[in-house]
Amino acid sequence: MINPEGEDLFGTDTLEPDTNQLLKYLQLQPPEILAQVAKALTPEVKQIISNNVQGLVGMLPAEAFNVKITTDRDNLAGLLASAMATGYFLRQMEQRMEMEDLLSGTVSLKRESGDQ
Repeated sequence: MINPEGEDLFGTDTLEPDTNQLLKYLQLQPPEILAQVAKALTPEVKQIISNNVQGLVGMLPAEAFNVKITTDRDNLAGLLASAMATGYFLRQMEQRMEMEDLLSGTVSLKRESGDQ
């Protein structure tokens, strides 16, 4: 994630002290860990993120258009940050939905068996 010129993937200077603790944490993670976290996303979350990014940059059908998008480093970093934040948010909501489903199943099982 860090290149020899002193700038990391997120566009910050890694040679100066940084106060963003999350950024520091991400910089310390090996690529294998980041890849493992990315694999944990479900296809549903990946689809929502894909639709979100396509909506942000505009998506024309590839068969009819040869689309090229040009941007600067700051805007691209913002787009990536947005996609990452969306992914984490959606994964948390997905886990919450799964937990609520489990809990509601437990409650209904107790009521069916007469244990209240």
